[in-house]
Amino acid sequence: MYKYILKRILFLIPTILGVTLIIYAVMNITPGDPAAQILGPGTPEADRIAYNEKLGYNDPFLQKYVRYVKNMVVNQDFGISYVTKQDVFAEIWPRYVITLELSFLGVFLAALIGIPLGIKSAVNQYTLWDTIPSLLAFFMAAFPAFVLGLILLYIFCLWLNILPSSGVGTFAHFIMPALAISIPPAAQNFRFTKSSMLESIRQDYVRTARAKGVPEKEVIWKHVLKNALLPVVTQVGLSLGSLICGAVVAEKLFSVPGIGSLIVERITYKDEPIIIAGTILISICFTLVMLLVDIIYAFIDPRIRAKYTNKR
Repeated sequence: MYKYILKRILFLIPTILGVTLIIYAVMNITPGDPAAQILGPGTPEADRIAYNEKLGYNDPFLQKYVRYVKNMVVNQDFGISYVTKQDVFAEIWPRYVITLELSFLGVFLAALIGIPLGIKSAVNQYTLWDTIPSLLAFFMAAFPAFVLGLILLYIFCLWLNILPSSGVGTFAHFIMPALAISIPPAAQNFRFTKSSMLESIRQDYVRTARAKGVPEKEVIWKHVLKNALLPVVTQVGLSLGSLICGAVVAEKLFSVPGIGSLIVERITYKDEPIIIAGTILISICFTLVMLLVDIIYAFIDPRIRAKYTNKR
């Protein structure tokens, strides 16, 4: 089992390096330069050239990339922001934590809403427990997060006045942003769970268990659900990436100081250290979550454990 986990951990290294390389390449071909944005349009060209030279902006692409990776790995240094002149890691870490809290709360709510309803719908197919949630899931899957956010603001702030409209001071501040980004993936979790459950229910081993007189609850929870959870676990893990990206909308709408809104803001100034470091941290989080998904896979699926246990 440890060999399987070690193999997945080693995959993190090329993934992070690949993300860094892609972001560097995209920023390198993007028109404009940080000096023009930071110093302003009326700055003399000589001053802009000198400022870019000071930042190392005009160095060859590979030289900049290797220097950045070396500083990141050896010195744990992500650079200095072009705009604020502050240490990049110190500036983005508090906002990164806020985005993670919001995203993981969104993942939890999406799983808490979608998976149980999917199980209930599959077990009670062609009944109201199936028809009503299915219609709601199709409707909510296409609902934009910003529209949900506006509706939540109207209901809980203007109408009921029970939740704060902005900020991140308490847990109550996270409720509406988390709901706004969790409803669409909850609908996807519902559909994945339902289809996977229905596929497992139709398998021969389920019919055999029922023919042997196994209680229906035991058939569902012990035999069907365990096999149906494999694609659902993958869907829940993948939804974290979309939630981190979708959190930008919620962060703007509810004035949440997260890392997504910071990256979008600094793209205007082409603040490469902030953009690259923020993207790397997001990719690290996503790859760690996928590592966790792979480990959960190994515990759910005995074929994976057998593959690595039997190797000598």
